[in-house]
Amino acid sequence: MFHVLTTTYLQPLDVVDQTRPAHIAWLEDEVAAGRIVLAGRLESATGAVLVTGDLTEEEVEDLIARDPYTLANLVRCERTSFNGAFRAPGL
Repeated sequence: MFHVLTTTYLQPLDVVDQTRPAHIAWLEDEVAAGRIVLAGRLESATGAVLVTGDLTEEEVEDLIARDPYTLANLVRCERTSFNGAFRAPGL
C-alpha cells in the first residue's frame, strides 16, 4: 500500500520552523531508505504532503510517530491509502 500523508500545522510557522532542521534530517533519512518518495510544504505554508513508498499501515504509523513535528505536537496528520497498481518504473 502507498499512502498520502497530509499534515496541518497546529502552531504558527515561526514555531514550526524551530523544529524544521530536525524534520528535514528525518525526511532525508526516510527518503534515502525509500520509505518516503515525495515530500513538500504546501504552497499555503499551512502544512505539507508526504507520499510513502510501499509500506504497511503499521510501518506508516511508526513513520508518523518518529517525525520530529509529531513528537513536538506541531502537526495533525491525515492518511489516505491506495494500492498503487500503476507505477513508474522503479517504485
